[in-house]
Amino acid sequence: MSNKRPALAGRLRTLYEYVLLYAGLGYLGAMCLAWTPFAIVLHPLLPAARARRLGRLVITMAFRSYTRFLTRIGACRFDLEALDALRAEGPLILAPNHPCLLDAVMVISRLPNVACILKAGLMDNVFLGAGARLARYIRNDSPLRMVMSANADLAAGSHLLIFPEGTRTVRRPVNPMMSSVGLIARRAKVPVQTIFIETRSPYLCKGWPLFRKPEMPVTYRVRLGKRFDPPRDVQGFMRELESYFARELIDADLPDLPVQARVTPSSVTA
Repeated sequence: MSNKRPALAGRLRTLYEYVLLYAGLGYLGAMCLAWTPFAIVLHPLLPAARARRLGRLVITMAFRSYTRFLTRIGACRFDLEALDALRAEGPLILAPNHPCLLDAVMVISRLPNVACILKAGLMDNVFLGAGARLARYIRNDSPLRMVMSANADLAAGSHLLIFPEGTRTVRRPVNPMMSSVGLIARRAKVPVQTIFIETRSPYLCKGWPLFRKPEMPVTYRVRLGKRFDPPRDVQGFMRELESYFARELIDADLPDLPVQARVTPSSVTA
């Protein structure tokens, strides 16, 4: 009897965590679908500036509601207050590391005027596409158009969210970085604010299925890093930025991923 009780408790806990997983996904999906018809109708009717403000405000409110919901049901814990210091700042390029799919959700949930660079597939997604288009998020399928749109958004006073790794991290501490962030910063003459997202959970990391349950609660912490001036030399800046991320993340709380052979404590302290 004593051996059966822990096994039963474990099965009940697993079932409960699956309920939390599906409740969280259902909550987010329902909010996105509820906003979609309004976003579709408003997109051609509102002036671009007004549509952008409204679209981004609604997304921020929805993502903040989502993170609060996950916290209340016990699925996740979030420490995102460091981002609040950026809310009143002028144009900035926000450059976080990218451990999981929730990274953009966490940043946008605290900052209501963010232009986000999205994969073309997400811009056409039934859940996210209409809201993203109303908010004037930026497609990444045309590099030149992406850079020009990003510059225009920054000139209008927005924050720009771009993940320098280009995709979710697959090797610790950080993937090789794309030059887009340096190109945009140089052209727009806007500083780059680094952001570090830490979690030990592999939930929604690269290759993690959407409906696979993690151990709960999943804990996330966001902290601000160094702010870099707009670069003159893009390639030199990208090397400096990647080295800085590697130094900051080498001992950070991150999922157990393969370690990049080329990144060692000795190679990132110079």
